[in-house]
Amino acid sequence: MVLFTLILATLLLLLLLFLIVRPKPVSIPIKNRHVFISGGSSGIGLALAQKAVSEGARVSLLARSLHKLKEAQKSIREVYGVDVAIFSADVRDHSAVERAVAESGPIDVLVVNQGIFVPGALENQASEVIKSVINVNLTGSFNVITAALPSMKNRKDGAPASIALMSSQAGQVGIYGYSAYSATKFGLRGLAEALQQELISDNIHVSVIYPPDTQTPGFEQERKIRPELAGIIMGSGGGALSAEEVAKKSLDGIKSGSFSIWFNLEGYMLGFSGAGFSPQTSFPVAFLEIVFAGLSRLAALFFLWSWYRIIQKKHAN
Repeated sequence: MVLFTLILATLLLLLLLFLIVRPKPVSIPIKNRHVFISGGSSGIGLALAQKAVSEGARVSLLARSLHKLKEAQKSIREVYGVDVAIFSADVRDHSAVERAVAESGPIDVLVVNQGIFVPGALENQASEVIKSVINVNLTGSFNVITAALPSMKNRKDGAPASIALMSSQAGQVGIYGYSAYSATKFGLRGLAEALQQELISDNIHVSVIYPPDTQTPGFEQERKIRPELAGIIMGSGGGALSAEEVAKKSLDGIKSGSFSIWFNLEGYMLGFSGAGFSPQTSFPVAFLEIVFAGLSRLAALFFLWSWYRIIQKKHAN
């Protein structure tokens, strides 16, 4: 009887979630559509460009360094035999971004990928450094999105479109030495949640991508200059993923219209424990969020317990 009741309750919950989960599931086509990637000259952005090109997309890349953009363009041409469009602009300059977007043509899939990270405890960081992180990671995201929105809303094919924001696991949980960076990456979630409500009637679907440590050109340098405590705390999170792994899962999530895109056990745990009012297109995933929310929160409290012990021990020496 208990088992029957449990099964019935599970089925009723799944049925309820099927009826109420929003936005509705969607398939976003990539082939023969325009994918525009900011921060696309290296790392995850370049890997995403390569993956999108391999699936038949027309790709445009935006970054500050024209030299790096040309290298990225050449690498894609050599492997796939096609050219991607490149645009040199600083995302902090709204006018420059607008010109690049206008020249690139109407966008179907926008990946807002640019970002910088300067590790260090907040008290040791100059205000200019903090402003730079905020202006590139957060203000720059607003600039790219607002530049692209008019053409995205007026696209002719009527097919679903996408805006994907590259956050980080540091946008799911604050980490020692990541104060400014985490603030910007947490901010992207708030932007995405509100933006999805504003754009759903235009059939534009928003995704937030939460990659863990990823093997990119700046990753090894970042690890060298992280505060010691950050390295100790983050050392418990497992090895870094390749940019190609992150790109593949990111693009798969974008194509399925997923609002939150996670990569490993820690990412799912953080996602389940902090889902809150985030949109959810998959009713099975919504079911898992409900079932595991309490356990994920308990696991999070154990992690925090160990982190604060590490911090306390370090400062006691």
